[in-house]
Amino acid sequence: MSQTLTFIGNGNMALAMAQALESHYSIEVVGRSLKNLELFSSKLKNKTSMSLLDNFDITHKTVLLCVKPANLESVGTQLQGKASQLYSVLAGTSLSALEQHIQSSSYVRAMPNVAASVAKSMTTLTGDANFEDEASKLFSAIGSTLWLHSEKELDIATALAGSGPAYLALIAESLSDGAVKQGLKRNDAMLLMRGLFEGFGTLVQKQHPALLKDSVMSPGGTTAAGYSALEDGNVRASCINAIQKAFEVTKK
Repeated sequence: MSQTLTFIGNGNMALAMAQALESHYSIEVVGRSLKNLELFSSKLKNKTSMSLLDNFDITHKTVLLCVKPANLESVGTQLQGKASQLYSVLAGTSLSALEQHIQSSSYVRAMPNVAASVAKSMTTLTGDANFEDEASKLFSAIGSTLWLHSEKELDIATALAGSGPAYLALIAESLSDGAVKQGLKRNDAMLLMRGLFEGFGTLVQKQHPALLKDSVMSPGGTTAAGYSALEDGNVRASCINAIQKAFEVTKK
């Protein structure tokens, strides 16, 4: 019998992780609304155990906490018992806050991203060092993992890898819009953008971004002209500032 993972919360991130993890683990989901739990379950391939949150017993369970950070206290009051392990994906929610509201033998903070649904998440982890290997094994089922040695590092990583898909989505949409503006059909622009990101994703695994840029940019060429326009628009500074602003939110 496979190990059971108990998801507290049934939002988008919980679903993304459950979709990737269900081939390795049995899934149990806990939430406030039976209707939402049934919808969550319908999007998984395997049968899912469902329970309402009120007075739910987490004793000896491996819990993945996937609620909104603002709801930690109210959710904690509705849980009974002491979990074996608690993995929290709550952005900006410290280990001490988790310990204050939910009982568990161990605590690990995790920050996956939405690519968990296709087992391509970049997940950062920190917390009880005795569970580093176990946590890394669990989250490797949804992609790559990186164990960090402080909560500050994890909060910075959240601003990069956790929020990053939204930044890249903006860039992808903007590049497609630019091609459409110049006269390319929308469907063709989208196909080209998707192919671009797929190829770039592979290349950047092997090359530093600066070297990759230089390999494409010939003197006085089309890439140089487009790159200059991005610099004129302060794209580099905006990306750096995006990380700073997102990190600042994790500290509030």
